[in-house]
Amino acid sequence: MHLVQVLLPLRDNNGAPFPGSAFAAVRAELTDRFGGLTAYSRVPAEGLFSDADGHVLRDDIVVFEVMCDALDDAFWAEYRKRLMSTFAQEDLVIRALETRRL
Repeated sequence: MHLVQVLLPLRDNNGAPFPGSAFAAVRAELTDRFGGLTAYSRVPAEGLFSDADGHVLRDDIVVFEVMCDALDDAFWAEYRKRLMSTFAQEDLVIRALETRRL
C-alpha cells in the first residue's frame, strides 16, 4: 500500500490566496478516484526551499493525502502537471511512501 501526499501552496507568488474552489476541486477529484482523502488544512504547514540564488523562500502549504494499493505513475505525472498549471508553480511536490494499514 502507498500513501501519496500532494503539497499545495495557499498563495501565488505575489501573495494572493488561491480560491477555495481550486482546493475543493482537488479534494473532490482525489476523493472520487481513491475513495477517501485526508487534508491537513486547518493550520498551514510551512514549506521552505532555496531558489537558484540560494535564498530561502517560504510557502504556507496544505497537504492532501490518499492511500492506494498500486501507484499509477502516468496518472500522477499528468496530475502533477495539471496542478502546476492550476496553482501557477514551476515545481510541485507529490510524494509516495510505502505504508501498511495496522
